[in-house]
Amino acid sequence: MTAPSHLPQFRLEVERRLAELLPLGSERPEKLHEAMRYSALAPGKRLRPQLVLASCVAVGGDWKVALDAACATELVHCFSLIHDDLPAIDDDELRRGVPTCHVVFGEALALLAGDALFALAFDALAGIDAPPQQVVQCVRALSSASGSEGLVGGEVVDVLTEGEPFDRETLEFIHSRKTGSLIAASAEIGAILGGGSGEQITAIRSYGEQIGLAFQVVDDILNETGTAEQLGKAAGSDRERQKATYPALIGLENSRALAEKLRLGALAALEEARLNGDLLEELAGFTIQRQS
Repeated sequence: MTAPSHLPQFRLEVERRLAELLPLGSERPEKLHEAMRYSALAPGKRLRPQLVLASCVAVGGDWKVALDAACATELVHCFSLIHDDLPAIDDDELRRGVPTCHVVFGEALALLAGDALFALAFDALAGIDAPPQQVVQCVRALSSASGSEGLVGGEVVDVLTEGEPFDRETLEFIHSRKTGSLIAASAEIGAILGGGSGEQITAIRSYGEQIGLAFQVVDDILNETGTAEQLGKAAGSDRERQKATYPALIGLENSRALAEKLRLGALAALEEARLNGDLLEELAGFTIQRQS
């Protein structure tokens, strides 16, 4: 199959498997399971699981081995979105084009649904059919990306910086952790499960770090220039909340130039390691060219 035909297949396989992994809404406690499925199965880009599968292929592995690991990264991402949208943090009412979880199910169930998705992610990851050493590496990569050194730490600094002066170092700290850490871990996990060498895993991790930061830079741009219909969430909210963003610090054009520079740096890391990076190159292009 050619590169353009792989990614839609990956997306479909991830969504099929997510539906299998998630508890049925008819199983007790029904409302919790309904909330989990509502958020995790809402239409999304599925960038992180596609990165897992594409990275696995890039090092010569079979993507099917990494499917549950790919789903695990999406479940962690969904957990973070639910919590990010809560009134205590961003108080958003729209996500992925539909009302946010707390709007539909209430704050308590939304909070608990996020917790349950986080637990399910590690249950899925721990149960993959791979050598134990690889499983441990993947668990550590995902847990590090999720906690105080990753997305939760980035979220904390993001919240504390609202309305406050910020510099570029603080902004990069926020973005590289809140968004970049899980994207980088997704790429790393795929390379691990594909049986990549140490050099290949390092190169793909570097690719993921740069693509992760580029993705958030573009998100900042789209929040300024897009509409709610395009984004599937509120537009202009970063400026209203006085959040630390690249457009606020360096302007829109410089932000676009930075995103492109990061994309090229990511591709250079793949080329240096002589990887089969067609799918990863396509995903890198998506981070820059996407409109939502």
